[in-house]
Amino acid sequence: MSLQQKPTPPNRRVLSGTEDFDGLREAHPTLSGPSYWDPEIYKMELDRIFYRHWIFLCHSDSVAETRAFRRFTIGNQGIFLVRDEDGTLRGFHNTCRHRGSALCVEEQGRLTGRAIRCPYHQWAYGLDGRLVATTSHAVAPDFDKADYPLYPVAVREWRGCVFACLSDNAPDLEEGFERGSDRIEHWPLEDLKIGHVWRKVMDCNWKVFWENFNECLHCPNIHPELCDLVPIYGRRISSVRDAADWQDHLDDMHPRYAGGLREGGESWTMDGRPVGAKFDRLTEAELQRGQSYFVSMPSVFIAAHRDYMRTVRVLPLGPEQTEIVAEWLFPQETLDAMTPEDLKRVTDFGILVMQQDGDASALNQQGLRSHKYEHGVLMPEEHWVKGFHDWVREALAD
Repeated sequence: MSLQQKPTPPNRRVLSGTEDFDGLREAHPTLSGPSYWDPEIYKMELDRIFYRHWIFLCHSDSVAETRAFRRFTIGNQGIFLVRDEDGTLRGFHNTCRHRGSALCVEEQGRLTGRAIRCPYHQWAYGLDGRLVATTSHAVAPDFDKADYPLYPVAVREWRGCVFACLSDNAPDLEEGFERGSDRIEHWPLEDLKIGHVWRKVMDCNWKVFWENFNECLHCPNIHPELCDLVPIYGRRISSVRDAADWQDHLDDMHPRYAGGLREGGESWTMDGRPVGAKFDRLTEAELQRGQSYFVSMPSVFIAAHRDYMRTVRVLPLGPEQTEIVAEWLFPQETLDAMTPEDLKRVTDFGILVMQQDGDASALNQQGLRSHKYEHGVLMPEEHWVKGFHDWVREALAD
C-alpha cells in the first residue's frame, strides 16, 4: 500500500522557499508552561531582567517642577524620584539609612521644603541624597553624616521619558531599545504633556502581555474595532511581509494589503478622526502608516500617531499579575483646545483595545496552568514572539 502526501489546503502555502517573507519557516517551541507561573522562575526574572535592565517609569512631564517627586515599585523594590533645585532628576531607594523606614509614602506630589524627611524618626536628607540632620540629642564620636546618604538609583531622561536601573553596573540605555526605535524620531515626544493616565492590573504573567503585543493572530476575534480601523490587522498580521503571499498583492493599495488606516481614518480614536493638528515633522509615509512603535524591553512600548502619543508601562506584580499604566501625550495647544468629548474619543479607543488584550491574556494565563501544557508552538506570523522568547532566554542565561 502506498502512502500519499496530504495536499496543502488551498488557503495555506509551504513556506520553505517564500522569498523576503518575515515569518518563521520552522515550528519553534514556546517557553515552558511553568515559566508563566512558577515563583522561582519569576524570582529569577526579577533578579536577571527587571533588576538589571533599564525600566521605564513615566513621562518627564509628571516630575517637571523643582521638588516634584514620584514613588514606584519594581518587583519588590521601592524607589522614588525627586527633581533637584538645579533641575536634575534623581532616584533613590525608598529606605531610610537609620532603621530602614520607607521615606516616600505618597505616590506623587511636591516637597514643600528642600529636604526629604523620614516620616518615622525625622531624619532629613537633601534633594541630592546627603544626610543633613538627625533628631538625636547627641551622636557617637564615630558617627559621620557623610557616611549615610540615601542609596542612589541610576536615572536617565531620554526624550522626555524617565528610565531607572537598579543595577550598580547599569548598561547603556539604548542597548534595550528594539530594532526600529528610530521610527518615532519625527515625533516631539519630549515636548508633549500628559492628558490622561489609565491603570489596569491584568491577571497574567508579564510575558503573556508581551507575547500578545507581538502578534496579531488574535486581532480579528479579539479586536474587531481595531481591525476596522487598521484593516491589515484583520488578516491576522501586523505588517505586509508577515503574509507568505505578500508579493501577490504588491499592486493592491487597499489598506488590507498595503497597511495603514481605513479610508477616512486618520488617527487611533473611536471614530478615526484626529483630535488635534498633525505633528509638523511627520513624513507622508508616517502619516499613511497610521501608527509607529518604539519598544524598550522589558517595560514599555510607545505608540505614535499623527496627533498624539501613548506610553504603556508594563511591570509585573507577581508571577501571574501585571500592571499596565498608559499615559496619553499631546501638545499643550491640543490640550488647551480639546473638549472632554474629544479626549474621551482618544482614550476610549486605547482603553477598549487594552481591556480586550487584558481579557484575552487572563484567559491565556488560565490555560497555562494546565499540567498537560509543557510548551506550545509558534506559527509563522509569530516571528516577533520568537524574538521576544529568545531575548528572555538570553537574559536569564546571563
